[in-house]
Amino acid sequence: MTEGPRTKKKVEKKTEKKKGKRKFSGRKLLVWLFFTGAVAVVCGIIGYLLIILNGERILTENQDKFILPEASTIYDSNHNEVMKLSQSGGNRENVEFNEIPKLVRDAVIATEDKRFEEHSGIDLWSIGRALVRDVISRSAAEGGSTITQQLAKNLFLTQDKTFFRKATEASIAVALEHKRTKDEILTMYLNRIYYGKGVYGIKAAADYYFDKPLKDLKIWEIATLTGIPKAPSTYNPIRNPEKSTERRNVVLQLMFDQGYITQAELAEAKTHTYTPTEHAVTSDTYPAFIDYLVDEAEDKTGLTEEQLRVGGYKIFTTLNTNAQSIMEKEFADDDNFEKSVDDQKVQGAMIIIDHRDGTIQGLVGGRDYEKKGTNRVLIPRQPGSGFKPVTVYGPAIDTGDYFPWSIVQDVKKCYGDYCPSDSNANKYIGPITIRQSIKESRNASAVWLLNEIGVKTGLNFAEKLGFQLDDKKDRNLAIGLGGLTTGVTPLQMATAYSAFANDGKSVDPHALLEIKDSNDQPIYQYSPPDAEQIMKPETSYYMTDIMQGVVEKGGTGTRARIDRPVAGKTGTTQHGLPNYTSSYNRDAWFSGYTAEWTAVVWMGYDRTDKNHLLKKSSSQSAAMFGKVMEAAMKDVPKSSFHKPAKVEEEKPPAGIANFNAIYDPQNVRVKLVWTAAEGSGLTYRVYRKEASEAEFTRLLDSLDTTGVDDMSVAPGMTYTYYVTPYDASKDIEGKPSGQVTVEIPAEELTPVDPEIPGNGETPGNGQTPGDGTDIPGNGGETPGDGNQNPGNGGETPGNGSGQEPGNGNDGQTPGNGGGNGGETPGNNGQPPGNGNGKDKPGTTPPDGGDPVNPDGLLPNPPVDQGTAGGT
Repeated sequence: MTEGPRTKKKVEKKTEKKKGKRKFSGRKLLVWLFFTGAVAVVCGIIGYLLIILNGERILTENQDKFILPEASTIYDSNHNEVMKLSQSGGNRENVEFNEIPKLVRDAVIATEDKRFEEHSGIDLWSIGRALVRDVISRSAAEGGSTITQQLAKNLFLTQDKTFFRKATEASIAVALEHKRTKDEILTMYLNRIYYGKGVYGIKAAADYYFDKPLKDLKIWEIATLTGIPKAPSTYNPIRNPEKSTERRNVVLQLMFDQGYITQAELAEAKTHTYTPTEHAVTSDTYPAFIDYLVDEAEDKTGLTEEQLRVGGYKIFTTLNTNAQSIMEKEFADDDNFEKSVDDQKVQGAMIIIDHRDGTIQGLVGGRDYEKKGTNRVLIPRQPGSGFKPVTVYGPAIDTGDYFPWSIVQDVKKCYGDYCPSDSNANKYIGPITIRQSIKESRNASAVWLLNEIGVKTGLNFAEKLGFQLDDKKDRNLAIGLGGLTTGVTPLQMATAYSAFANDGKSVDPHALLEIKDSNDQPIYQYSPPDAEQIMKPETSYYMTDIMQGVVEKGGTGTRARIDRPVAGKTGTTQHGLPNYTSSYNRDAWFSGYTAEWTAVVWMGYDRTDKNHLLKKSSSQSAAMFGKVMEAAMKDVPKSSFHKPAKVEEEKPPAGIANFNAIYDPQNVRVKLVWTAAEGSGLTYRVYRKEASEAEFTRLLDSLDTTGVDDMSVAPGMTYTYYVTPYDASKDIEGKPSGQVTVEIPAEELTPVDPEIPGNGETPGNGQTPGDGTDIPGNGGETPGDGNQNPGNGGETPGNGSGQEPGNGNDGQTPGNGGGNGGETPGNNGQPPGNGNGKDKPGTTPPDGGDPVNPDGLLPNPPVDQGTAGGT
């Protein structure tokens, strides 16, 4: 049939279409998943067996020993070996499982590995969480390690976070879980873990930090120790008490969340404050410098303190062993410190920096440093007047409006509720130069100047020098005298003063230069940051110039003088104890520098109370600076302070001599005269202050003469004057003249002396009537109904009580005058009151007149002046 072939083709096409639409059956999917799963299981089993075998192999190879890394070596700035860090692992003391209190075990498990009892060495949930966080942060930041893994790492491995190391760590952890019980693993962990300060193991840590056996630890003490291993340097309660407390509270919260302690126990444990215990001095050389070095290396490299101590590294430093040894020798000499009333010694700290390259030459963290372990170079204290260059004089000069010879006002003045006072023997001396103000460390003039430039200007300058002050709490004039919210550290002060010494450029203090591993491969190399010009070079020059005066005769820091130029500033802070009055102090500083090195010394008590205060001021700190720097710099080549090219020595006009002020009573004025200052084109500025005023004001400006009259004086007032020469072409004001004080006498009142009391010299209506003062009576010179001058009076008629009686109608001085009196009004005063005056008939209406001077001769005195006379 003709249709056959076509029909066949259609069938074939339909068949092809059906084949093209065939779907993957569910049965085949299940088969595929089964085999995939089987392969995964087999691979997992093989991988697990490999992990087990690898871990078993490592354990077998190290059956008789746990790896103790090689001690790292410290080198000084000349690459000479200084010491080896503890090779034996430092202070280590093992404990048996039955000696570990249950609450200690609970705290560690709650903090480090809450599924410790369930897993077999690896916590897959924690690993997954860590992976997610690492992906989010794009770094291997999250550990996810179990206690067993941490033990494996500490026993056999390095601290890097590579995949290979983590895999090996996991294999050892699984093998450990097969070979050891949970109790054994936890005991090994607590004996091996590092607790900072060279202390290994929970037993040694309890003894070192709390001077107690494990069984006597309280909940808060257990939590404090448990929080340390995460970052021994950061959470060490001796070095960082605040961060340690934060970490302790995290541990306590975890213990509460997991049911190990009650709410009441949680609240009670958070109330405690850690107090360091004393320990015997260790054999470590230069302990404070080494501790600082290790902290810096941790920060720069990411290595832990334990690795750095026992990692076999070669650590090259900036240490100047000569300077360091001299510092430690002087700090060991009790004669350099005040004597204390008990065992709490006056403490101190010192740091030396070569500001030319930022290298730390040496530092001392305190007397008997190892007994406390507190590096006071890093502890904030109130800086006192040592902060004036940072918040007052430095920023003022940097504005370009002030110079060392600029005049500031040392006056007693309140700024709202803030009333600064001078502590100098001669207080509030008025106008002085900035040079004198800083030399004598005057408070009133410093605050006056800060008020002039503005607190914001001072804060901004301090921030550029590296001080992060509180924007709200420190935004006040008290910062001019070093009154800060949290204080500053000797390291911060040394860094700031280094900028003054370094032409106004920033300095990066550092103790670490280079680290190499045991194969001499570089691990770290110091690279200095670009120096920042944080103040004008001219500012640093002027500041150096005026701070050199501090160590000169008459300055507050004379004991810091050595055999080369020194600039610096003393600083003393009051005790600040509530309800306690004393002139003793809390802190004493000297911050100073030569052309080569900067050094800062602090002295004071760790805990201040009324029995632990400094009786002396900053003189001992200045003396320590002088002793150390003189000896330490003996072989350092001398250089000079650098003078910027743009600086021109702007000398102010010479001072004024023979200044005098004389009161002229005839013309009621003060005549001011002086001898002209040397120089051409000078004018003069006259300043005046009335006794009740806080500060001087400029009375007259730009005078071209050497004398002037002050016509604006008032009787009974006292005025103080001074004059300054002024060079308008350079905008420079010269040194003030001496001050002269003038008292303006009060206007004298002539008293009326009663010759004859009672009814007058001639009583009645006689020639000299009675009832007056000088010549009392009811009439004038011509009594009665007057002859010479008719009316009710005589020449001076009326009902007057004195020589010029009132109430006359026809006298020469008619009207209702006299105020019951004549020459002495009221009832007895000298000038008439309520009268119409004398020899001015009819010009003033009755009972009129100025109540002060009623057209008479003298003003009206008080009504209670004089009572003599009769009616």
